[in-house]
Amino acid sequence: MTRTRWLLIGTGDIVRKRVASALGKNLVGICGGRDRAAEIAREKRIPEVFENFEVALRKTSANAVYVATPVFRHSDVATKALHAGKHVLVEKPLGLNGANARQMVDAAQASGLIAGCAYYRRCFPRFDHLSRLLKSGNLGKIVQVRTCNWSWFAPASDNPKVWRVDRAFGGGGPLADVGSHMIDLIIGLFGLPKSVFALCDTLVHDYDVEDSVAIVMQLPGDAHVTASFGWHSKTWRHEFEVVGSNGKVLWSPADTGEVAVTIGRDTERINLPNADNVHRPLIKDFEQAIDQGREPIAPLAEAASTNQVIDAIYRSAESNRPCQPEA
Repeated sequence: MTRTRWLLIGTGDIVRKRVASALGKNLVGICGGRDRAAEIAREKRIPEVFENFEVALRKTSANAVYVATPVFRHSDVATKALHAGKHVLVEKPLGLNGANARQMVDAAQASGLIAGCAYYRRCFPRFDHLSRLLKSGNLGKIVQVRTCNWSWFAPASDNPKVWRVDRAFGGGGPLADVGSHMIDLIIGLFGLPKSVFALCDTLVHDYDVEDSVAIVMQLPGDAHVTASFGWHSKTWRHEFEVVGSNGKVLWSPADTGEVAVTIGRDTERINLPNADNVHRPLIKDFEQAIDQGREPIAPLAEAASTNQVIDAIYRSAESNRPCQPEA
C-alpha cells in the first residue's frame, strides 16, 4: 500500500480532539493560525507548518488534504486542493448548501482524484450490522425510521465555536451540525428521501440559526421518517431506530452502548463497540480508497445529497409545505 501523506488545514476543536491523532504518522503538514498550527505541530511532531493554505498547497510534500475549517471555507479550500492535484477529505457538513456542495463534487469529478466527506458514522460497526440486516430482509418491510439528537449549545461571543450559530459561517444550526450526520446515515441506508416537511424555529436562544427542528420525511420505499434535532435543552438524547413489519433495531444512545435487535417479541442485545478514535476507520478507508482507486465510504456526491435534503428542510419550514430535495 502506497503511503498517503496528509496536509491538515484547520486547527479547531475537532483537530485537537481526534483528527490529528487519527492521521497519525502520515500527517506531514498543518496549516492554520501560526501560533495554533505551530503548537499542534510541536505536540504531534508535524514537520511542515503553514499559515496560508495556498502557500501550503504549493509547498507541502503531502498528496492528500484534510479540510477541517469552518464550513464556509470548505468549498474554496477543497476546490483549490483538488486543482493542486491533492486527494481531499472534507469535514461535515460538506457545504453551506446544496449548490455550494455541488461545486466541490464537480471539481472532484473533473480532477479524477479521490474525494470524500467525514461522515465517520458510516464506519461504525453498528452501521455495517444494520446494512446487512436490512439486506437480509429479516426486519420485513421497513415502515418507520426515527432519529433524534438534542442537547444544549449556547456559546459565548468569545467562544471559538461561536461560528456554529452564524448561518453565514456554518450553513445552519443543529440541523446542519448534528442533524447532517443522521441524514447521511438515512441516505446511506435507504437512499435520498422523496419528500420532506419540517418546522425550524429558534425557541430558546437569540442566535442567528434555528435551535429546534422537527421533520417528517418519506423514503424511496414509502417508509416514514420522523426526526428532531435541537440545541434547546439542558437534557440530552441521541437515538436512531429502524422499524420493520417483522422487527426493529434501536441504537440508544445512537453512538455507543448495545444495539437492540427485536424480531417479533424477542430482543437480542449486541455489543458493537466503536474504535477508540472514531475518525481513524474513516481515515483508513480513505487511504485504502486512494490506493485502490475506488470511492471512499462517504463519497462527496452522497455528502452533497445530505446538503440537498437540508436545503429542502429549510425550504419546507419557510413555505409550510412539503418539499422535494433538488439536485
